[in-house]
Amino acid sequence: MAETYEPRLKTLYNDKKKDLQKSLNLKNVNEVPRLVKIVVSSGVGKKREDKRFMETVELTLSRITGQAPTSRIAKKSIATFKIRKGLGAPLGYLVTLRNDKMYEFADRLISVALPHVRDFHGVPTTSFDAQGNYSLGLTEQTVFPEISFEDAAVLHGLEITFIIKNGSQEGSRKLLELFGMPFAKENK
Repeated sequence: MAETYEPRLKTLYNDKKKDLQKSLNLKNVNEVPRLVKIVVSSGVGKKREDKRFMETVELTLSRITGQAPTSRIAKKSIATFKIRKGLGAPLGYLVTLRNDKMYEFADRLISVALPHVRDFHGVPTTSFDAQGNYSLGLTEQTVFPEISFEDAAVLHGLEITFIIKNGSQEGSRKLLELFGMPFAKENK
């Protein structure tokens, strides 16, 4: 009989869910914040006509996440930027991770990639929105071990958004702290 594999952060969440419920003073276990999906995206900006840059962004996202990215096209026409609605080169790429792939990516981001960021003093605590979702930006993709030296010839940034259900800012922060997210120390 084959054993089923469960990601480390998923097991940690299931084991500590009751503790998280008590620390947030929630009556029902279904009110506990939980990670629903992680969205990893990268815009191409002014380089949208550069095919090599576009291919690099697409390859980077697929290597980091393990899924093929989808291209994002313009929803509005903006004459000053020479962008036409629905036409031309993509403006960016996007990958949505759910379930086990989401937990694996979060584990690699927190345990491996963030410690490799230069001059790292923790992620900002001010990046929560009103629903409790957390957004994080990385200036270069080279912090991930999946990216080889050849792939790093063209640098670009990444935006990572943690979508959290039932999350307030406080609850979402406690959930991410449970996962080991290294938040910056607050100056008082």
